[in-house]
Amino acid sequence: MQINRRRDKSRKVTKTMIIRSVASSTALETGEAITKIEAKLKAGSKKYQHLTLAS
Repeated sequence: MQINRRRDKSRKVTKTMIIRSVASSTALETGEAITKIEAKLKAGSKKYQHLTLAS
C-alpha cells in the first residue's frame, strides 16, 4: 500500500515561525505562557543584533 501525499511548494521559514516554535517548546518545558516567552524573544537582546539567521 502506498500513500500518496501532495507535495506543496516548500514554505520559507520566517523569523516569526522560528520564534513561535522556540516559544512553544520552551513553554512545554517550563510551564510558562507561550505569549510571555514570545514577547521576550521578540524584544530580543541588543548584545547580538549585528548577527543574522543563516539562510
